[in-house]
Amino acid sequence: MMARDTSASSSSTSRQESSGSPGNQERDLEKDASIQSQSDNTSQAGTQKTTPNSAKPEGRYSDSPIPDGGLRAWLQVLSGFMLYLNSWGIVTAYGVFQSYYRSSLLREESNSSISWIGTIQGFLLAFMTIFAGPIFDRGHPHVLVATGGFLVVFGTMMTSLCKQYWQFFLAQGVCVGLGAGQIFIVAVAILPGWFEGRRAIATGIAACGAAIGGVVYPIVFHRLQPVIGFPWAVRVMAFIMLATTLVSLAVVKMRTKPPPRPKIVDFTGFREVLFTLFAIICFVGSMGLYVPFFYITDYASEVEGLNHELAFYMLPILASGGILGRIIPAVLADRVGTLPVLAFTTSVAAALAFFWILVRSSTGGIVVWSLFYGIFSGPFVSLQTPTIAAITPDMRIVGGRLGMSTFCLALGVLIGNPVAGAIQAHGSWIGMQIFAGCTLALSAVLTIVMMVVKMKRDNAEKS
Repeated sequence: MMARDTSASSSSTSRQESSGSPGNQERDLEKDASIQSQSDNTSQAGTQKTTPNSAKPEGRYSDSPIPDGGLRAWLQVLSGFMLYLNSWGIVTAYGVFQSYYRSSLLREESNSSISWIGTIQGFLLAFMTIFAGPIFDRGHPHVLVATGGFLVVFGTMMTSLCKQYWQFFLAQGVCVGLGAGQIFIVAVAILPGWFEGRRAIATGIAACGAAIGGVVYPIVFHRLQPVIGFPWAVRVMAFIMLATTLVSLAVVKMRTKPPPRPKIVDFTGFREVLFTLFAIICFVGSMGLYVPFFYITDYASEVEGLNHELAFYMLPILASGGILGRIIPAVLADRVGTLPVLAFTTSVAAALAFFWILVRSSTGGIVVWSLFYGIFSGPFVSLQTPTIAAITPDMRIVGGRLGMSTFCLALGVLIGNPVAGAIQAHGSWIGMQIFAGCTLALSAVLTIVMMVVKMKRDNAEKS
């Protein structure tokens, strides 16, 4: 400021002394402009030196274009795969515990009561993303993976010691759910910064971890529990979770510099029509989406001609269908867009939920139905990230937006599975199946509406 004031005073005196000469006036004006420019540059340089926020991070982030491939990018897919395995993979596998608890440790509890353990697990997984999303956006994925992974492993270890309902609820439901929510947001939010043209396929491959978890964890438990008992069967699962989480922790890396976020919970996304529609879709669809995953084993045990061993494998078959359901739709989504694929697959999943009513007396029918429902229900979760990325103007706030949309999904899970259990408790498998079908059908209709709104908006922007 002193340099600027001195310059101004000097130039004013010079103009007064040479006001009669046009040539001198022009030279004075040029001199003033030069002095002012030097003063501004000096002031800006001083500001840059004294403003800590202006310093660039040293090697942590990159402002280069999205690589859309390469070793480091595909390592993030591996990291996401492991995190999906230990978040939604655990929720998907809960059906094996639902069946075991009902027949053994918690036989005095109702189906609906037992389902609350898995329901609160899924709810907290999704609910925690509201708070974990902004933490991710601030550049702390390693913190989320470390703390979330610890809670998942610790909660599973504590489950192996449980004897009473409230103990299972706190350990397997609350503790595991809180940890899974922290690692899940990293799984979904890390990839948009590394992939653009192949974003959907990268997300689909990572999301296969949820399907693999739904296959591996039930089989591990089912095979080991009769041999080494419930406690050690669960502990083996915990050791698998620990090892795979450490792999993710070793390779996860955030590429883009996060912007400052003054708010932990940011509701500004609900001011946008597309985001609001998608949040409603997540809420409505998730009420029915996981009903088969929770109850397919019990339902299959009542199918005529289906033995107990094969009835158990309906859950792994259903989950294995999710592998195809996450990769093939992802490939199509990269070519035609996420919303058309999401609308089609959700519509088919809704139709399959209604067809579930027809396979009660057919062994082959229940096997085929389980496989196809797994295929067409998978994209509802795996396409969430590319859909949010497609309607979010700034990739640096994807974490927060995913947190809010996943919270809406959490509310649906919290409501849907207990309602389905209560309907079934009154002796009505058909009522439960109709409930699942109706919620998915409404979600499919809303997805079509969202697709039309987005097409109109894109056309308006082009014109």
